[in-house]
Amino acid sequence: MKQKYLNIALGAALVLAMSSCSDNDYTELDKGFNELALSTNATDIELLENVHGQEALKLSWTTGNNYGTGNAISYTLEIDEQGNEFTNPYTAIENSRQVYSWAPSVEDLNNILRDHFKVAAGDFISLEARVTAAVEGSDQLQESYATFTAIPYEPVTTTLYLLGDATPNGWSADNATAMTRKDNGVFSWTGNLTEGNFKFITTAGSFLPSYNNNGSGQLVYRTSDDQPDLQFHIDESHCYKVDVNLLDLTVSINKTEGIEPPFSSLFFVGNETDWNFRKMTQDPLDPFLFRIGVFFEKGGEFKFGTSEGSWENMYKAAHENAPYTDPEMELVKGFDPDNKWVLTASETNFAYKICVDIRPNSERMLMRLFTPYSQMYLVGDATPNGWDLGNATPMTQDASDPNIFTWTGNLKQGEFKFSADKKDDWNGAWFMSTSENEAPTGEIQKVLFIDKSDKGCQEQYKDLSTGGIDLKWKVTEAGKYTITLNQLLEEVIIVKQ
Repeated sequence: MKQKYLNIALGAALVLAMSSCSDNDYTELDKGFNELALSTNATDIELLENVHGQEALKLSWTTGNNYGTGNAISYTLEIDEQGNEFTNPYTAIENSRQVYSWAPSVEDLNNILRDHFKVAAGDFISLEARVTAAVEGSDQLQESYATFTAIPYEPVTTTLYLLGDATPNGWSADNATAMTRKDNGVFSWTGNLTEGNFKFITTAGSFLPSYNNNGSGQLVYRTSDDQPDLQFHIDESHCYKVDVNLLDLTVSINKTEGIEPPFSSLFFVGNETDWNFRKMTQDPLDPFLFRIGVFFEKGGEFKFGTSEGSWENMYKAAHENAPYTDPEMELVKGFDPDNKWVLTASETNFAYKICVDIRPNSERMLMRLFTPYSQMYLVGDATPNGWDLGNATPMTQDASDPNIFTWTGNLKQGEFKFSADKKDDWNGAWFMSTSENEAPTGEIQKVLFIDKSDKGCQEQYKDLSTGGIDLKWKVTEAGKYTITLNQLLEEVIIVKQ
């Protein structure tokens, strides 16, 4: 019979009654004359990964003969290629008592065939199983044999990534967006996708192999650049749940409301604020991140509140008197433990930028010393020198506060942003608007700071690539403006005269 593991139909099996009695019952149960007999419930097996957890086969044996001594019997089960005379066996059971069967899963047997016997996927192998019974105190051995054939499969990848301009990290294979493995061949991911295309790759850093669109919305495995490279398309930017099953080559892409942060506000509190609550800024790109810039004059202890004035539900250090370089953080719903970060006297009189990530089970506090940029420039078609980065319009640094830059002059209708370093590859430090085409209001507006060349800046964002961020202010009314930028507080005031 041929056994296919899509729907296992077992043939007639020899059902053997196995005793649960202890080893010292052999004489009473008259096992001194039992013949050792090995049997299998399947002889022709094709393994398939979509039922990897099911039983592949079952090898069973009788108790065998203890020669009327009443002594215990130990069993060893070995498997080898038929005709190999057990010169390179796989030992499934070794010198075990009161064990009368072995039933590997489809996945386990597949691994044995591929790893021990080096059988290629789709090839069959004829195997022979041998059970050996040894009676305690006797040199005599009993043996029994059974044969079966098996065909292994090629396991699908254990990693899968989203790749494309619709995904958070774009077309960078080195920085592709990882999916979560749920089971063999089953992956899931939830996050924001933008209008554009994407496909799936199996290995970070490599464009092949990939899983593409077969033209009907299902997956097709692609191993060569010569094969069609049809991708999946997203029509509307939204939060999506993407589910993939590589075993049946299906994919589902469904809009979802997404995963909301557990709190919508966060507050910095500590010695520096005289234990008053100072509100942090929620990141415009990642709502799980909260930011604040602080010039520390007092130093000392600090932690983070989730509601102004409340000492419950606070984010605290995971260790007592933690240094500011310790990222480990936990949400404490009551009052204890009350571990805090501590800034020492030698670490004060400096500016720091703090980023707090409140993703459940992945909470972290990232704090870095901030050295103000000594120059700042206006870039964009609204500015006097347009998009000529090398000739960008300089601002004036404040004499008393190096974090502040000002500029007064004429702006045209158009876009602009701020460059702190004028890197000619455009992958430097930028102060941008928090949304596309944000209009100046004449009042304090928050600023998004992105240093595209800084690994630490990228590591703060788990689900997007900083290299693709390009947000700008939109001037709709030409005229004379005064601009004041605070790079520590990440705020700007753009006032039309």
